Amino acid sequence: MNILETLMLAVRSLLRSKMRSFLTALGIIIGVGAVIAMVAIGDGARANVQKVFDSMGTNMLIVMPGSSNTGGARGGFGSQPSITWDDLEAIRTQVPSVRAAAPEMRTSAQVFSEDQNWTTSVTGTTPDFFDVRGWSMAQGRKLNEADVEAGAKVAVIGQTVVEKLYGAGFNPVGQVIRIKKTPFTIVGMTARKGQSPMGQDYDDSILVPATTFQRQVQSQSLARYITGVLYVQADASAGTARAQRDLTVLLRERHRITSDEDPNDFDVRDLSEIANSRQQSTETLSLLLASIAAVSLVVGGIGIMNIMLVSVTERTREIGVRVAVGARPRDILLQFLIEALTLSLLGGLIGAAVGLGVARFLASQFQWPLLVRPDVILLALGFSALIGVGFGLYPARKASRLDPIDALRYE
Repeated sequence: MNILETLMLAVRSLLRSKMRSFLTALGIIIGVGAVIAMVAIGDGARANVQKVFDSMGTNMLIVMPGSSNTGGARGGFGSQPSITWDDLEAIRTQVPSVRAAAPEMRTSAQVFSEDQNWTTSVTGTTPDFFDVRGWSMAQGRKLNEADVEAGAKVAVIGQTVVEKLYGAGFNPVGQVIRIKKTPFTIVGMTARKGQSPMGQDYDDSILVPATTFQRQVQSQSLARYITGVLYVQADASAGTARAQRDLTVLLRERHRITSDEDPNDFDVRDLSEIANSRQQSTETLSLLLASIAAVSLVVGGIGIMNIMLVSVTERTREIGVRVAVGARPRDILLQFLIEALTLSLLGGLIGAAVGLGVARFLASQFQWPLLVRPDVILLALGFSALIGVGFGLYPARKASRLDPIDALRYE
């Protein structure tokens, strides 16, 4: 018999007991489906984490002011202004590992158009902010140095604010809005950014020049200090770790912190470390789930071996007849191996379809990107085939070694 005839014989044998064949392959189906679904979801989760942190900016550090200490009650970082405008200028000019730096002074304010109003986040900053944070424009222009130097009453507005004040699809460039009763001319609208890792809507914001923010939006009592945080972009060749060390050394010198025992009155945070820790936790979870799926594949293989042993017992007389009419032991071995292989491959194909369906459903529920890796599908199918051959080999060898006389007499 050739391979095709043996394959057709194996398929007919499996179709005789459809339910038993399906239940036997169920372990393979679950295992392959779980592997494909978990890897796709894991890759989607990692891509989602990376996308969120990329939206914050690349190679970015955050410099936060110090903590307050009033009556023994200590506040967290940012509760006591300690970063000055001179510190910002020093960071820009004296730290080679820093490419750009920009302040972010933020408050919440009621904003008015001609017939609508909306409470949103108003941020005072400089032109470098757009480069550090990777913000691009959908309409109009960014803030420029002339706006900052002149204290111009201009604003760059996010798309959520545009939708609330003017409606979706409206071009707001040239319109006038009022922030705390002060009129501002809209010069640009940012491209959609989505949410931050903490759930903040980046598009629900208005950006104005830092000087205008201090004069028109915020009190000038702390004009020497930056009442917010600094976003610093590290040079790609230097990396964030070196930039973090250089920033710490510079600010300690400028703030006259000479003793190693004295704490810093600022904090430099590396966002890449947070992103990496989240990526590692996601990878660990994906590895755990994939390991559970691999166990399901092994359990499915044991099921295949069990059912093939039962099949050998049930078909002992058939094997005796085949040997009596000229079938060789290797023909019997090949027949049962192909049956096991066919069972495992069919289970693998069904499992792949189930896994892709589950991955698509979960990705839509969590709003993650669906990343399907063909190499993982092929690997899962190959592993399922290997499971079928490996666990089907013993029953096949047992069948091929049956004595034809004993087989024909078997009841």
